[in-house]
Amino acid sequence: MKVILLERIAKLGAIGDEVTVKDGFARNYLLPTGRALRSNEANRARFEAEREHIEARNAERKSAASEVAEGLDGKDFVVVRSAGETGQLYGSVSTRDIADFLTEEGFRVGRNQVDLKQPIKTIGLHEVDIVLHPEVETRITLNVARSADEAERQAAGEDLSSAEAIYGANEDAFESLADFDEDGAPIDSDAFEEGAAPEAAPAEEEEQATA
Repeated sequence: MKVILLERIAKLGAIGDEVTVKDGFARNYLLPTGRALRSNEANRARFEAEREHIEARNAERKSAASEVAEGLDGKDFVVVRSAGETGQLYGSVSTRDIADFLTEEGFRVGRNQVDLKQPIKTIGLHEVDIVLHPEVETRITLNVARSADEAERQAAGEDLSSAEAIYGANEDAFESLADFDEDGAPIDSDAFEEGAAPEAAPAEEEEQATA
């Protein structure tokens, strides 16, 4: 289908350009969202009559988008989510989640303005492009973590996608609770000769003597 663009569309053209697109793209996106008109004599005349207004409206939208982009550009946002020891999220972070989160933070962003190829499914630092207007884009970083404390560690460069990274290198220093006595002190296994039993307690020795 041939259409007249009413705003700049990436990889298609600028305002007033006549371009050929797939029918589905035109019917499901360009035409119903007011981004284009069917290309015919009547619509060409209509576009020329309204061109000044269309270009002025586009300039207003671009200016508003630039203000939002200025506030967002390069910002880091912490998103706390439940995840396993390997960093896999119990769920995901979608375009809707990001748009809702940014709106709560005071930035008007629609889910269709979040350029996310696929939902985020792991903890870590994720760069996300935000397309606020055909001519205005910015990029933010989402610090997806299990807690605010882990988010700080990730921001400092730590990789928390393993149990060792989370709990520290000494996690396996003791194999089990059997390595500790009842008071919580570590047992020195070298204190006894191999195959020998520990000395009997004084009370036990006295009982053996009177038997």
